[in-house]
Amino acid sequence: MRVTPTKLETFRDDFTYTNSEFAIQRFPFPFPEDQYSYTVNIEPHALPGEPDSVYEHLFDVDEHYLSEMHERGLVLAESPKRCLAMPHMDLACWDLIERAMNALSADYPDWFKLSKEGDQWHWQNTLLDIDDTFTFGDSSTLPMPPMEYIGRQVQGDLALMDQRDGDLFMDAGIVTCPADWSLAFDAGMSFSEWHGPVPMAHELGIFERALKYLTAMQVNRPVRRLNWTLTVNARMDTSPEEYPHWGNDRASVTPDNVGEKVYLRVELQVIDRMPRSNALSINIRTYMASMNDLCANPDWARRLHRVMKDLPAPLIEYKGLTRYHPMLVEWLSQFDREQ
Repeated sequence: MRVTPTKLETFRDDFTYTNSEFAIQRFPFPFPEDQYSYTVNIEPHALPGEPDSVYEHLFDVDEHYLSEMHERGLVLAESPKRCLAMPHMDLACWDLIERAMNALSADYPDWFKLSKEGDQWHWQNTLLDIDDTFTFGDSSTLPMPPMEYIGRQVQGDLALMDQRDGDLFMDAGIVTCPADWSLAFDAGMSFSEWHGPVPMAHELGIFERALKYLTAMQVNRPVRRLNWTLTVNARMDTSPEEYPHWGNDRASVTPDNVGEKVYLRVELQVIDRMPRSNALSINIRTYMASMNDLCANPDWARRLHRVMKDLPAPLIEYKGLTRYHPMLVEWLSQFDREQ
């Protein structure tokens, strides 16, 4: 019972973003146990996945599609450098266009249509009123650069990593809804440099194992992982560039508004090998749900309390929770009478 994207919500200022009951039911709750622990957390993204779940297709299109595409347009108008592609990544960008258009048109035929006659492609996105004919591989036939063109039509941030010298380098992407990181800063960095600020994981050797796994990935065998953090208000763009606009949000949390102000923000990261360029694409698809929404599920509410109560101090600081973490734990305790 997938909900057709029709509403237009805001992720800034008045924050009109809301989740339907269906969106809450399919929310990718990231905690399989009562205590959070660092793991590589990568598993096959077998397709098709469970019907109506966020794992059903390669790209998940949900009720927030129009809102997220509108927000992406606002961010790019303010900060064009949120989308970039180094010259050697041109083929990888076309790889991504092909992969996305093939998947979207197959999985959502009511909204996306693709027809091909050799290199002449006709693409229709009825949700955004896009109807374009172009020559595959010829950027001059698109209305904008390839990375931006497809990035404005896919929910979630996109990153393309070039693989060379046994490492991965972030050399292209469109990132308008990041959880406190910057494409402009990370562009060109290696895998280990990109993840340098993450606490504890390096000591556990997690990124070394993840890099070995990712560089061995094969075409048509995508994988996925979940990443999570908390955010105050339903704000998509929590980039370092925008910190002056969202940094003070953390001070607005009180014991009375925790349930409505604090959101669990989960990234479904789908990683896919590109066939022509050998690049790896990452679709970092963000889902947000308020504590009030999540705690309507008694099992989730109880687990959230136990996970948050025992979070290690370095993680609390790294994820920016220090200011309101005690309030959140106290508020969640009402759902966990067993402890």
